[in-house]
Amino acid sequence: MADFTHIDSEGNAVMVDVSEKAVTKRTATACGRIRMNAQTFAAVRDGAVKKGDVLGVAQIAGIMAAKRTAELIPLCHPLPITSCTVTFTLLAENCEIEAVCTTGLTGRTGVEMEALTGVSAALLTIYDMCKALDRGMTLGNIHLVEKAGGRSGVFRFGEEQT
Repeated sequence: MADFTHIDSEGNAVMVDVSEKAVTKRTATACGRIRMNAQTFAAVRDGAVKKGDVLGVAQIAGIMAAKRTAELIPLCHPLPITSCTVTFTLLAENCEIEAVCTTGLTGRTGVEMEALTGVSAALLTIYDMCKALDRGMTLGNIHLVEKAGGRSGVFRFGEEQT
């Protein structure tokens, strides 16, 4: 089990010790999409969803979730993230909304999980606020777009890794 960092030699779950890692500036960006029917898309776009400002609430939900990632994902380190943004792009041609979450900190471990959690919570919040209009919405293509900092340096989705 030596290849697994979250499992010790006896097969027990452990949190990785990052105390010896260098403190560096670290950032991560994740994105994902939610697809809905045309009527629901128009209601979100036009601010006509009865529950209120869908994207405003989803933005706050994404930021809050990123800040609390360690409470949701076992063995994640509780991190004092210093920045978090959640933005949305309305893609009318596919009746999709793309969410992007970018997180940052200066510390000993990365913020990829925080960015992925933030984008996931933002998309789930859109679903929750619109489910009365469209229970057939689908979430997908949630992935890490880019991360920087730390020993492994920069990662960009779609670029060949060495």
